[in-house]
Amino acid sequence: MKKVTIATDWLESCAGCHMSFLDIDERLLELLESVAITSSPVTDLKEPPEEGVDVGILTGAIGNSHQDQAARLMRSRARVLVAVGDCAAFGGICVLRNFVEREDILKRGYLETESTVEGSIPRSGDLGQLSDKAVPVNGIVKVDVYLPGCPPRPRLSASLFRNWWPAVFRSCHTTTFGMTSPERKISHGTQDHHFARYED
Repeated sequence: MKKVTIATDWLESCAGCHMSFLDIDERLLELLESVAITSSPVTDLKEPPEEGVDVGILTGAIGNSHQDQAARLMRSRARVLVAVGDCAAFGGICVLRNFVEREDILKRGYLETESTVEGSIPRSGDLGQLSDKAVPVNGIVKVDVYLPGCPPRPRLSASLFRNWWPAVFRSCHTTTFGMTSPERKISHGTQDHHFARYED
């Protein structure tokens, strides 16, 4: 059977969700029998391959221009996009900065901290530009599946990979990368989303 191809990336996050993936321990070896990990922050390939992947996984909120671009690229190359962790799903702790003006955040971070001497705010065009507000992944691109948690417990991540992917692909009939036409969804507020149901 063809392996499911997976690409992952972390955005505005602490990397805890990716560490939780690694904490599934020996179950990771079982997982690799049925999935192929193409790109990730901890591999040589940092961007999803041009030919696309079955599943794209994003952790973290979106808070600057580089993260915005990374989320759009993952969406365009993934049949199913999964937001993993509270920051990706809801904004998490990242959106606490939304109560403060962008320039005030930069001044505090680079000029006014107690340990800063003759600081300066970096303005290079090579750097990602801080957004006015941090947003969850679905504030920029369409998300198909949510796995909340801070971070999601390793056993839940393992259960999602082991038990839930077949249902995802049955319910998300994909015609092109980055666009899905789900046959059935779970209603949540004014939007329809897939939320993982866990089995141990």
